Amino acid sequence: MGVEFSGDLTDNTQPTDDGPTKFGPIVHGDMIEQKIALHTAARVVFVAPILAVVFGIFSGVGGAIAAVVGSVIVALNFVISGAIMSRSARISLSLYHAAALFGFVVRLGLIMVMMFALVATTSVDKTALGISVVVSYFALLTWEAIAVTRGAEKELEWSN
Repeated sequence: MGVEFSGDLTDNTQPTDDGPTKFGPIVHGDMIEQKIALHTAARVVFVAPILAVVFGIFSGVGGAIAAVVGSVIVALNFVISGAIMSRSARISLSLYHAAALFGFVVRLGLIMVMMFALVATTSVDKTALGISVVVSYFALLTWEAIAVTRGAEKELEWSN
């Protein structure tokens, strides 16, 4: 909640709270973080098949399935990240910063929990799953960063 001051403070005017200032919560506009996350997750349809083919060659069908599952886990992680960041931006800047820092650690923990649960309950190829999670995470993140910096995502023009 932002506070704007009008006039000189020596003339006994009170601060007004007419809405958020430039450092307050975002109450309008697009959910940019969520759009970026959805763009990133959508690119998994290109990354997952490549990983599936590579692990299919080296580990068979089990490796291919594990690669696809690992890529989907990463895509879900990006979607969760976008939702958390977009919603926290509408509440407060401090919450946004906390969500960025602690949310990252929590989401990495969630990826680990999902991987451990899969390994414990199924006969998934552990190596293919682990490597595909790391490779797809960095591949999707790099791809989206390049796309945004080159201006390929026109609907993300938030600097107007």
